[in-house]
Amino acid sequence: MANSPVAKQEIDADDTTRLGGAFAHSPLGLYVHVPFCASTCDFCAFYQTTPTRAGVLDYLENVRRELALPRWRRAADTVFWGGGTPGLLAPDDLRALGRSVREVCGPAGPAEWSVELAPASVTEARLAALREIGVTRISMGVQSFSPSLLDALGRQHTREQVLRAYERVRAAGFRSVNLDLMFALPGQDEEAMAEDLRMAVSLAPDHLSTYCLTFEEDTKLWVKLSQGKVKLDPEHEARLYLRAWDELAAAGYAQYEVSNFARPGHVCIHNLNTWRMHEWIGIGPSAAGQHDGRRGANPADLEKWGEQVRRGERMTEDAVALTGALVAEDALVFGLRLNEGVDLAALRARFAGVVGWESVDEVLARLAEAGKLEREGARVRLTREGRLVADAAGAELMGLLEDWGS
Repeated sequence: MANSPVAKQEIDADDTTRLGGAFAHSPLGLYVHVPFCASTCDFCAFYQTTPTRAGVLDYLENVRRELALPRWRRAADTVFWGGGTPGLLAPDDLRALGRSVREVCGPAGPAEWSVELAPASVTEARLAALREIGVTRISMGVQSFSPSLLDALGRQHTREQVLRAYERVRAAGFRSVNLDLMFALPGQDEEAMAEDLRMAVSLAPDHLSTYCLTFEEDTKLWVKLSQGKVKLDPEHEARLYLRAWDELAAAGYAQYEVSNFARPGHVCIHNLNTWRMHEWIGIGPSAAGQHDGRRGANPADLEKWGEQVRRGERMTEDAVALTGALVAEDALVFGLRLNEGVDLAALRARFAGVVGWESVDEVLARLAEAGKLEREGARVRLTREGRLVADAAGAELMGLLEDWGS
């Protein structure tokens, strides 16, 4: 569909008027995918490639070119660099990438600028470069402090490297620091996960993300699952979820999304805006975006992406024209992953041309009757039990909304 003349004409049009005021006061995020990685972890399905000097230089130039392609009606409010491993870039390359990004963020710079770092790539010189360009938030992929569990994931860092890297990040003085942990790892029992949590809390980060291990196709762990070398255990996963929620709450970390916890003032604004279905621009190979009335992604290939950017093309993969129903549905589904839930009255007002809310109300009533959801006026939110099955609850709400007259 995306390559047909009719679809291209529809998507190339400025569809923001058709969406009414859905994005009238929407903050704008900028996501930059840095695809370079020294090795591939067993669980990782994100696009990545081994860096070469020529490849890095081409990447930096093509990012600069791609940033010139979108229609920047307003400056980017938040920035997030993910990967891959952005920290593999040399300090001067980080500065060059930062200069390109700052050109679309206005003179004051973004309100929040997050960069993902792998512990083994953290150096004082890289941190100094990130502070210099205006980065405010570091997110470090720890996954586990256990040597055996790190080995089971194919991670290329040690517990000692994590501790040393964290000390350097804190000494550099960033406004906010996040640690990523994973649970339900092969060979991880409840006490092992609790030990990881205790170790993480003892470091006193501002934010913690705890993700249940997922088995993505075309990963080494997926192969192990298909061979029966590792097994899924939903009941075990649920126990670990609940244990993590209780441990982090007791330590002063408020859960604001199924997998994310923060001290006051340290939620990830970029991700929060994305979950609320505002606009963001994706830059780099495999990066996805939602803006100017369309949604799509760049090709997950460094060379192909570069060729397209040089032709003035972007977001050619899975390109679709945004509709009120599409964005409203995602705002509802992702909004229910947030502990604050969804204000249905505000959502209906934001997407005034959308119909089918009666069917949504029926599903929400069923979820409430089953103890998965609670109401407070126009606001609905998942209960503790409901958050355990947030994906299943969201699936029940898919396909119910339509655009008026469609």
